[in-house]
Amino acid sequence: MAQNYPITKTPASILKAKHSIAVCLLSLSGLCATSHAQTSQATYHFSPVNQYDINLTAAYWNPIINYVSEKSGVKLSLKIGRTSADTTSFVLAREVEFAFTNHLFTPEREKLGWKVFGRRNLPAVKGQIVVPENSSIKSVAQLQDKDVAFPGPEALIAYKVPMAYLLNKNIHINVIYGGNQNGALAQLQAGKVQAVGGNSQLIESYMLRENKKLRVLWSSEPYHDLALMASDKVRPADLKAVANAFFGMATDVQGKEVLRQANAKIGLNSDISFLPSSDSEYESYRKFYQTAPASLR
Repeated sequence: MAQNYPITKTPASILKAKHSIAVCLLSLSGLCATSHAQTSQATYHFSPVNQYDINLTAAYWNPIINYVSEKSGVKLSLKIGRTSADTTSFVLAREVEFAFTNHLFTPEREKLGWKVFGRRNLPAVKGQIVVPENSSIKSVAQLQDKDVAFPGPEALIAYKVPMAYLLNKNIHINVIYGGNQNGALAQLQAGKVQAVGGNSQLIESYMLRENKKLRVLWSSEPYHDLALMASDKVRPADLKAVANAFFGMATDVQGKEVLRQANAKIGLNSDISFLPSSDSEYESYRKFYQTAPASLR
């Protein structure tokens, strides 16, 4: 004889509890997935040329890179060497994926696949040769056999452009490297060299920052400021996000403040920011290498 078993109903409170547990498990699963995505996301290295000493270079760029990382969701890590040549060696060895540089426009280096995507809204810069305001040297010709300091052998505007001019004029000098623009200018102020080759923007900001007066003996034709560049290893979506974060700083309250403080550290106006650019704006660099002395190519 068949027996009828009573049908028991699960109390509503138990059903609610089971539903809550399921939701929690799903939420935890989502959190784990998100956490995994974040931890597995590649970190890109960013190497700006050492235009200043290593501490000032880091003080300028770290807040900017932190802001860009936060806004873009793409992690950037600053990687700089002791000198500008050291930093460029990281770029050439493909140890970094983003750079702020003008050292990649030689025919050989263009084969590495780096592309310009932005720059600062600074006026064009010039290569210059400067002396202290009270120097007895009045012309470039008087530098014959004198000691002249430059940032380093990789500095295109601050070394290669002035040096090309001197070589073309058959003016022999004793080249001294300071490691960066500040280092070269420190040699001048200490009386160890008679002149300095430099980047007009860096020389102007140095005079403002240090309250020093220098006299320009020679200036080159204008060139665009250094370029924000990305290697071909950067994913297109990541490059777009990073570029938008750089370009958006000028209109974002937090970004404007980061720029204001960073610019103040190196003697730039508070409204200096980043804007889109392309390889075509750097054609003058390529033309330089077409006519430069072989030793500077």
